[in-house]
Amino acid sequence: MTTERPLTTERPSRAGVTEMATDESSADVRSEGVQTVDADDVDAAEILGSAVERREDPSLLTGDAEYTDDIQLPEMAHMAIVRSQHAHARIEGVDTSAAAEMPGVVGVYTAEDLDVSGNVPTAWELDDLREVDHPLLAEDVVRYQGDALAVVVAEERYQAHDAADAVGVEYDRLDAVVDPGDALGDDAPVLHDEEDNTAFTWEIGDADETDAAFADADRVVELDVTNQLLIPNAMEPRATVADYEPGDDELEVHMTSQNPHVHRLLMSGVIDHPEHKLRINAPDVGGGFGSKIHHYPDEALVAWAAKRLERPVKWQATRTETYLTDAQGRGHETHGEIAVDDDGAIRGLRIDTAANMGAYLSTFAPAVPTYLYGTLTSGQYAIPSIHCEVTGAFTNVPPVDAYRGAGRPEASFIVERLVNRAAAALDMDPAEFRRQNFVDSDDFPYETPVALEYDSGDYEKTLDRALEMVDYDAFRERQEEARAEGNYLGIGFSCYIEACGLAPSELVGQLGARAGLWESGLVRFTPTGTVRAMCGTSGHGQGHDTTYAQVVANELGVDYDDVEVVEGDTDAIPQGMGTYGSRSAAVGGSALVKSAKEVVEKARKIAAHQLEASPDDVEFEDGEFHVAGAPDRSMAIGDVALEAYLAHDLPDDVDPGLEATAFYDPDNFVYPFGTHVAIVEVDPDTGEVEFENYVAVDDVGNQINPKIVEGQIHGGVAQGVGQALYEGAEYDENGQLTTGSMQDYAVPKSMHIPDMETDSTVTPSPVNPLGVKGVGEAGTIAAPQAVVNAVVDALEPFDVEHIEMPLTNERVWQAAHGDGGEN
Repeated sequence: MTTERPLTTERPSRAGVTEMATDESSADVRSEGVQTVDADDVDAAEILGSAVERREDPSLLTGDAEYTDDIQLPEMAHMAIVRSQHAHARIEGVDTSAAAEMPGVVGVYTAEDLDVSGNVPTAWELDDLREVDHPLLAEDVVRYQGDALAVVVAEERYQAHDAADAVGVEYDRLDAVVDPGDALGDDAPVLHDEEDNTAFTWEIGDADETDAAFADADRVVELDVTNQLLIPNAMEPRATVADYEPGDDELEVHMTSQNPHVHRLLMSGVIDHPEHKLRINAPDVGGGFGSKIHHYPDEALVAWAAKRLERPVKWQATRTETYLTDAQGRGHETHGEIAVDDDGAIRGLRIDTAANMGAYLSTFAPAVPTYLYGTLTSGQYAIPSIHCEVTGAFTNVPPVDAYRGAGRPEASFIVERLVNRAAAALDMDPAEFRRQNFVDSDDFPYETPVALEYDSGDYEKTLDRALEMVDYDAFRERQEEARAEGNYLGIGFSCYIEACGLAPSELVGQLGARAGLWESGLVRFTPTGTVRAMCGTSGHGQGHDTTYAQVVANELGVDYDDVEVVEGDTDAIPQGMGTYGSRSAAVGGSALVKSAKEVVEKARKIAAHQLEASPDDVEFEDGEFHVAGAPDRSMAIGDVALEAYLAHDLPDDVDPGLEATAFYDPDNFVYPFGTHVAIVEVDPDTGEVEFENYVAVDDVGNQINPKIVEGQIHGGVAQGVGQALYEGAEYDENGQLTTGSMQDYAVPKSMHIPDMETDSTVTPSPVNPLGVKGVGEAGTIAAPQAVVNAVVDALEPFDVEHIEMPLTNERVWQAAHGDGGEN
């Protein structure tokens, strides 16, 4: 499938961007960090853009937060899931008799007991996608280790787990395949009832034009890379509590969700329950990183069991279950080629990727980590011709889907590694090679050859600031001196870009979304002048309670502490699309801005009536309405709210109350960017990599709260460093997970994360009223290639050109001694 037209529609003018306090020069927020301030010390007019302390933190830090497993309901039973021991096998029989007789067991259920459609849907679908059935419980074949076979419900949690262990399963084990390249081979074992394991093949860009560019170029540089499978490690494993009221057919489900309304929509179909009778509530959620977006069989099984038993049922995943079943990320095997001229100009890019889809297609997998991936292969560069082909492969691992960054880390990694290799091949400085090929700041909006239109950017600013912060020229001198003494320093650049603010309904429709990704916001005054702001996003650590309150307080001119933020409950917020893809501020925040502006306009009519003036003559500033030219004739918006509810004296065309609901659907994605630089020292005798410095200069548009921005960068870099040096899901030839716990899967500890110096430039986005671009995934997208480029640079005297992630000590040592240790 080839897409030719840009994934964009008409742009709003820059005049639509809400003004925020920004400095033309980058604000220095380096090693000392952004200093938080007390909201009481911030003037109402300056609340937007201030680093006020996160209001979420006290309950999280003191243990007062309520997570799903904290919820205790009367007569609640507990569920455990019987999971496959094998990655690929026919099910010869499931014996539940012994489990059913064990103490406390309420019920044991297999696929034949399910009286619902029970097929987990794929939420994104492009043309020629091969959809396969994804049952709630496997009936004939299991396709990955951990595939669900049966559920046990008992009075106590440990009774349920003991009984699950007593369920007997007879298997006829089949050959397994875990590598996407191998899965696409002619002799690979086939997972589903088709002739091969191909899930789809997407193409983007012009193949003929790109081939011609390669033919005309002075040289071509090639590179094979693997973006390894990663296992999400949120602090809180997935969990669900379901409660059913048979009298009115009401089903209430509390669960660890990043998008409650989407889960409501999908679950209603899976378990055949009316959507308007289904409530999904996400209480405090201990992290997600994408793993809590997807509709898994497990949560639907809890809801089904609660209906079947007509009593509350709880399921809490163990950490082992999360390792076996949570949707994993990345899993790309890529051959990349870059065509360049001897003067350093990039002529073209060709990318061919085999993407691991796992055993079944999950929520985003068919589009975001695979197709959107291809649209980001232009990076920050003005590349005339690009062609990208992605083939999705079914394999005997858990479904692979969106994980922090989702397609953008994979795209940025191959692009930045190829750019580095091309600079080396031309004997050019890697920073200057990048600068030479940047999209010029005067060329925005910039249409890439792979169907995107970048909104705004100034890429040289972030590079220049990063070079200044690392004192680049001095570093290169130190590097030469160190090498002469047998010490190997390296510097690695990552000039990344990402598409986020995942929303535009028309554009995501082109990417296969079966629903638009607009967002809703509701702003409601109480009679006493306090405000409740409701948004369809669903925070799980991002600080929405703080930033949304800042946005609404700024628009209404009310006190920040008088704004309450509500999210994550489908009964409280009628509609919403959730939190992922760095969309909350750009889309959810913009929906609240739109709602707040509508509230102000209604309040203006009431104030004008009270002040005996025309609405056209009433101005609004800092929470006060006043008649133009007569500032003493004024009325605070809180007083207007009281009049709206008293309703004794309202204009004829105005209803009582003061609230507004708005839906916001932007015309384009937003495109954050930046330059990250890693400086490392590598010991070729041991393969050890130590950080000397890590610098991150990011441009995420206007910043609602700089402290939260800084925290998001820190967290993202930590995960990116984890992928570069430590993390990777490993399976044996039978599809058995060999990294099934934190003893084997190396989640980095605090001592493994470098000290970071952060800074920022500000290039507002013209496509939303806040001018924001999103920051939640930036560090994860930028860091891996910065670290790999740095290690390769350090080992340049050893003729090392590439090392696969994770860069374990052994891999680094082998790379350094690939010539037998002569160097």
